[in-house]
Amino acid sequence: MRGDDVVARSGGTGFDPRYLAVGLVAGIAYGMMEMVIEAVIGKGLWSPLRYIASVFTLGKDTDPSFALIPVVVGLMGHMMNSVIFGVVFSLWISRLASGLLGLAGLGMVYAAAIFIAMWYAVLPVIDPAMLLVNGPGFFASHLIYGLLLGVGVSLVRERRAAAPAF
Repeated sequence: MRGDDVVARSGGTGFDPRYLAVGLVAGIAYGMMEMVIEAVIGKGLWSPLRYIASVFTLGKDTDPSFALIPVVVGLMGHMMNSVIFGVVFSLWISRLASGLLGLAGLGMVYAAAIFIAMWYAVLPVIDPAMLLVNGPGFFASHLIYGLLLGVGVSLVRERRAAAPAF
């Protein structure tokens, strides 16, 4: 079944609570990939979360070691953004594509656009410590996030279409 057929049969692209889970799962995969990349290249497993938390110190906290409060703050910030960007994709951006491959590709383009905006415009101003992460790895993590967003939205649409109408 084509994605646009799924959207039509499911009553449109309105909010579905499963879209929250899509953003959450994609964000977990993204975060895990980024943490492994940073650990493998020697910057430390916790460095991405610490760098996210450094938004509150304007990028001055660049210690990559484990510290509970900064790691929890970084995790909360990352997951909040993952869910918000995931819902934006699910409700509005995903309307530009249909089918598994179309949505997966669009998700990757969407995530690449987020990377470009963050890396070149947002992070230098509000959290320069995030620029210490490996740039190509950060970009690849964004692509994984987008891929999973697209696949997740496709799965939610298929399940909505398959659900009996009441």
